[in-house]
Amino acid sequence: MSFPTPLSFCFSLLLLLTVGEAKAQKAVETPIFRTDVQMVLVPVTVADRNGKTIEGLRANDFNILDNQRSQKIASFSSDDAPCSAGLVLDISGSMEQALSGTKEMAQGFFGTANPDDEFLMLTVSTQPAASTGFTSDTAALEESIGFAKPGGLTALIDTVYLGVSRMREARWPRRALLILSDGMDNHSRYSQSELMSLALEADVQIYTIVIDNGSAIVSTHKAPYRPSLITKPWDRAEEHQGAEMLEKLSDLTGGLHFLVHSNAQAKEAVINIGRALRNEYVIGYHLPDSTTSGRWHRIRVKLNASKANVHARKGYYAY
Repeated sequence: MSFPTPLSFCFSLLLLLTVGEAKAQKAVETPIFRTDVQMVLVPVTVADRNGKTIEGLRANDFNILDNQRSQKIASFSSDDAPCSAGLVLDISGSMEQALSGTKEMAQGFFGTANPDDEFLMLTVSTQPAASTGFTSDTAALEESIGFAKPGGLTALIDTVYLGVSRMREARWPRRALLILSDGMDNHSRYSQSELMSLALEADVQIYTIVIDNGSAIVSTHKAPYRPSLITKPWDRAEEHQGAEMLEKLSDLTGGLHFLVHSNAQAKEAVINIGRALRNEYVIGYHLPDSTTSGRWHRIRVKLNASKANVHARKGYYAY
């Protein structure tokens, strides 16, 4: 499988660090690993079949392959570092019946935050909309979510594209994007392939929660769906394709993906994603070949003795 030439020069999630770069960044962030030899740093989440993270693993529990060749692990960390997170909240017309419950999910996500975390808010409707910048004022964000009204067409891909692009403004090296949506898109200018290309080269782990719009993902203060409000078959087909697209985004970038059918599942998914951001392993190894600038390196991370699910980026471009 071939991948497009990257649009930007660097990414920090799979960092290729040098001493000069580390000094330049020292004033604004604290990289987990520094060395005078180029390194690849791979954030890894390990979860059970229900999406609950597994803690307490050590470097010798992992094996990492770069272009199918096993690499010697040179650094290993599992610190709870601050995170810069973007929240993509779908408030388009297709989410009208599920929006109250989705708002509760978004507010619950802020409840899992580290005090030093910062957040960027984006909403999906006819046009993508984003807050002016990152903020640690979660109370203000929750208030903004509470006032959000459903309506409009659905430019989901455009909004996610904007969110990934805006993550370049983030303060912290650990960066994530959480998408809450039914997966429908009927008004984007960017294509799925363009979004996938951007996600491949970005320094962002994308977490996705897809709301089944044929189920009662509503506020606990609201009545459940009536059959007449369930989406039409052709809408369900679009949602299915969108859900597959969001799952692929998570898979490519090392995030977790959940499809939820009830408020209980939604709450559990948000908690699991919050824990994943707090309990992330970072594996470092020497760049195996520094002479092939622009070459795509495929990564595979495996556990040596466990059957748990390992979530990590699928690769990186060497510079």
